[in-house]
Amino acid sequence: MTPGPGPFAAPPGPSGAPRQPGLLHVRFRTADGIPVSAGCYEQLLGLLGQFTPVVEALPPDAALADVRGALRYFDRDAAGIAELVRLRALAWHGVRCTIGIGGNPLLARLAAQGAAPGEIRTVPDDAGTVTAFLDRRPASALHGVGPATARALCAYGLDSIGRIAAAPPATLQRILGARTGRIVYERARGIDPTPVTPNAAARSMGAEHRFVHDELDPARRRRALLSLADDLGARMRASGQAARALTLTVRYADRSTTTRTRRLDAPTAHGPALTEAAYALHAALGLQRARVRSVALRAEDLCRAERAARQLTFDPSDDKAHRIEAAVDRARARFGAASVRPAATLGGAAGTTGTAGAARTPPPPGAKPRGPGADRP
Repeated sequence: MTPGPGPFAAPPGPSGAPRQPGLLHVRFRTADGIPVSAGCYEQLLGLLGQFTPVVEALPPDAALADVRGALRYFDRDAAGIAELVRLRALAWHGVRCTIGIGGNPLLARLAAQGAAPGEIRTVPDDAGTVTAFLDRRPASALHGVGPATARALCAYGLDSIGRIAAAPPATLQRILGARTGRIVYERARGIDPTPVTPNAAARSMGAEHRFVHDELDPARRRRALLSLADDLGARMRASGQAARALTLTVRYADRSTTTRTRRLDAPTAHGPALTEAAYALHAALGLQRARVRSVALRAEDLCRAERAARQLTFDPSDDKAHRIEAAVDRARARFGAASVRPAATLGGAAGTTGTAGAARTPPPPGAKPRGPGADRP
């Protein structure tokens, strides 16, 4: 079985020439290399909309665009349109775009992952090139293959996409299950029928903080979590969404990761509630002497905010916290996202690669200082 054209394949080119792909995966970064703000992100989505109405937002800093219908209008191939997007984003917004071009979302995403900031990379839509492009990449590079699935595949020697593609489909289905095995087999061969859905509501929303140096201090990690939770809450409230679950991902100095998810008592975008859940997830990991490279929070299972019921209480401080949060949102909408922050996050912006600034928050009451070390439990 060889990769078929799929729903995103461009029309065949001249005899013997590879088909030209027409799907762009665009990642936005400022000139300083940090993610764009929520307001700038909306403007950049509008920029993509000047070329095609088929644009799917991938918050906080990426988007998919199907430009096949615009090739003839602009008298350019997909790479030519990508160059226009790159130049206009830099000239109008001061944003550097990393753009991957492929025949389907999987190939476009992988092309963008391997590109340098400001670079445009294209994967021609022919079977030989796609096979060579995917062959030596690790199994975890496939979209949808998480750490647990990658470990299951590596246990059977299927540690690269090329080896997965060469394995019999029945073998993958026995290892991963019928549905997951079929999907992984198809994606290992460059097949991804996932459509680009314009204006699709985000199913999740995330932010990450990378420390300048491997972080041993749990207080500094809690400060980062405070900043990330505050950022996620503000973005969800601005988009009229609420989260039903929160996921914490911790990456260590040895590049291993730990991921934990907690279901929330009720859908919420309230910053203190998200911060409390993030602190609980972090405390449950019991990281005593861990060297942490980065922490990331992801709001999962998003729903519309009007579907989130708020439990009324007799505690006046709860109502006061919501009124303060509404006032902060109005101030940020008028003066910018950085105009108001939790006090514990001020003065620590270095090392942030997510949409949230670096965070600094005090340790929990009664916490005992821990000595430095290189081990993690």
